[in-house]
Amino acid sequence: MKEQWSREQAQAWYQQKGWLCGFNYLPSTAVNWTDIWQEETFDAATIERELGWAADAGYNTLRINLPFIVWEHDRDGLMARIDRFLTIADGHGFSTMLTLMDDCGFSGDEPYLGPQKPPVPGKHNSQAAASPGRDKVCDPDCWGDIERYIRDVVRQFRDDKRVLLWDLYNEPGNRGIFATGTQEVQYDAKLESCAHALMKLAFQWVREEDPTQPLTVCAWRVPPQEEDETFFQHPLDQTALALSDVVSFHAYTHTGRMTAMIQQLQKLGRPLFCTEWLARHVGSTIEEQLPMMYMAKVAPYQWGLVRGKTQTWLPWPVVMKESTDYCRLWFHDVFEENGIPFSRREIALMQQLRKIAPKVQG
Repeated sequence: MKEQWSREQAQAWYQQKGWLCGFNYLPSTAVNWTDIWQEETFDAATIERELGWAADAGYNTLRINLPFIVWEHDRDGLMARIDRFLTIADGHGFSTMLTLMDDCGFSGDEPYLGPQKPPVPGKHNSQAAASPGRDKVCDPDCWGDIERYIRDVVRQFRDDKRVLLWDLYNEPGNRGIFATGTQEVQYDAKLESCAHALMKLAFQWVREEDPTQPLTVCAWRVPPQEEDETFFQHPLDQTALALSDVVSFHAYTHTGRMTAMIQQLQKLGRPLFCTEWLARHVGSTIEEQLPMMYMAKVAPYQWGLVRGKTQTWLPWPVVMKESTDYCRLWFHDVFEENGIPFSRREIALMQQLRKIAPKVQG
């Protein structure tokens, strides 16, 4: 069985990539990940157009989640659509991070096929669907099917140069449900222990498939601020950091805390990927944090690209509730549906950094 990459191996791989600057991608026409990948709603024309805007802005990588439920019912179709997506992305100069599982089922619904419900007005990411779904994560009898899914997808793309790395599990143990635009409730607490066990198995399964790309799972829990804090101490985060070939983390927070997180994680000696950030209402802004991550050699992947059906320009319920003026700023996303930037200054800054950035080797 393949072992975890050494720090030296991971750093050598990272050095060859030049400056990676990316985003989490859902087309503006998709309300969730099921919507992107089902045959009926796979929207190649929109993907082509939106990735063109992103390439012109200076981005060169993206992160996207895959849906277990579509694999379960249309395995060959899903594989063909992943291949088509990778071709479009590669054509615009993007390497792609594929995320195999995700616990962010903020809609409160288990994933389902067919037409997805429309966005709920005024609610951030109102139809977010998990993969494979929280109920399946909490039922070990389903894990055999999950293993087959993970191994199958990795085996299909394990040597594909268009795939940058494998993100095995987004925010494992995330129990949040957005009940309304301003209220969040929690799914069953057993999700955390089940997700922890499943994440460890996923590392084992993928290593046995021996992909050429590195593996990661994000550390993502950022509690309310404390004095002299140490970050990512939750057992799930600790396991993710210990098992990953390259370190990934989420940081929707102000610049002082982001700096402290990066300094803490740099001690692990591995390349750093901030796979979710940009939340303008809480001080996570492109003007402040993109140059800082560039200087610290962190690969940034902000949440969102084009304002659309996910409604992630609206803040999370907790922020919306406390905000005095949530409408003036967008929370996530950088382009209008017609390709006009929310802020031309943000895009100009990215293009400026791209000009001075080290290039891809070989």
